[in-house]
Amino acid sequence: MGKINLGILPKLLLGILIGILVGSLGNLFNVSDAPAFRLVIEISATFTSLFSTFLQFLIPLLIVSFVAVGLADLGQKANKLFLVTLLLAYCSTVLAGLLAYFFGYAVLPQWISPISSMNTSGTEFSPLFTISVDPVFGVMTALILAFVLGIGLANIKGERLLGCLKDLQQIITLTLKKIIIPLIPVYIATQFAGIAASGELFSTIKMFIMLFVMILVFQWVYLLVQFGVASLLTRENQFRKIKNIIPAYFTALGTQSSAATIPVNLECAYKNKITKDVADFCIPLCATIHLAGDTVCLVLGTMGIMLASGMSPDFGLYLPFILMLGVTMVAAPGVPGGGVMAALGIIGSMLGFTESMQSLIISLHFSQDSFGTATNIMGDQTIAFVVDAVDQKHSERQTEA
Repeated sequence: MGKINLGILPKLLLGILIGILVGSLGNLFNVSDAPAFRLVIEISATFTSLFSTFLQFLIPLLIVSFVAVGLADLGQKANKLFLVTLLLAYCSTVLAGLLAYFFGYAVLPQWISPISSMNTSGTEFSPLFTISVDPVFGVMTALILAFVLGIGLANIKGERLLGCLKDLQQIITLTLKKIIIPLIPVYIATQFAGIAASGELFSTIKMFIMLFVMILVFQWVYLLVQFGVASLLTRENQFRKIKNIIPAYFTALGTQSSAATIPVNLECAYKNKITKDVADFCIPLCATIHLAGDTVCLVLGTMGIMLASGMSPDFGLYLPFILMLGVTMVAAPGVPGGGVMAALGIIGSMLGFTESMQSLIISLHFSQDSFGTATNIMGDQTIAFVVDAVDQKHSERQTEA
């Protein structure tokens, strides 16, 4: 009998359920102060502390390796159409973030109220012990170092240092796949155990469900915006081509990976009459640099969590955050949740998220990651439409000349 391999979403939901059941035992049987119950919650808090410490240690290394390698590889491929694709992908990602912010600013305060325990560790129980492990360098230092190394390597065409960074990238990817991702459901379970033990379960679950639905709806709305903008720029009705992209959308829902969806997305691009040469470089490239779906989730999700924590998601705080998202998620790991892992550093440093708040955005992102990925790959097609139109106009001018 074959081994059953649950996907990340079922594991995440199971972890949330187990955490809720464990954390609710104290209130259910009035044993909140019982030694055995306190020990269970304190062990849970200990795991949360250790996992969070390791995650914080890993994030700067992830940023340096992935962003530097991504920028170096992108720079070495530079040409006119590449730059057009890069600009369109970045603008689309930033536009997704800005529209999501204004939507969230108008809607979320009416639906989400402050939760008293949100800006704490999520539980009144302390870990049995803690281990202090300082990251090699801070998040902003990692970003600046990644920019300097990536842009520098692209210009000098250096291979030795780039090879070292790619080795580091593979190590971080392996660590994510073998340690971080498998333990995420346990991490989320311990967080929800603490939330349930603190008596704030209903408010937190209510917020979580509302954010999930709003993110999903807005991702669909933004897809319509992308197809509308592509129609205007190409002066052609691109909405009629949506039916040809449905296979790629459902493939992304199943794989939760833009990279794994590339072959299907390419076939969809050919059906939509995109020039083969344009499709062959545009679709794989956008799978790496175009993350509008992730941006919608991270902007709306963090805004909701901030409001629940009694914080104010001001535009002055979010504008630089949105601009940075388009860069920090470049070449995000090809694993489920890669976008939030790459962005976790600036979520903490720029938005001031605590460990408890970070665990909630991780769980929220993982729960809708397949829909975010599907939004990304459908958006890749709209960028390919525009790039193809630019290429055809450029070819016509050369012919006339």
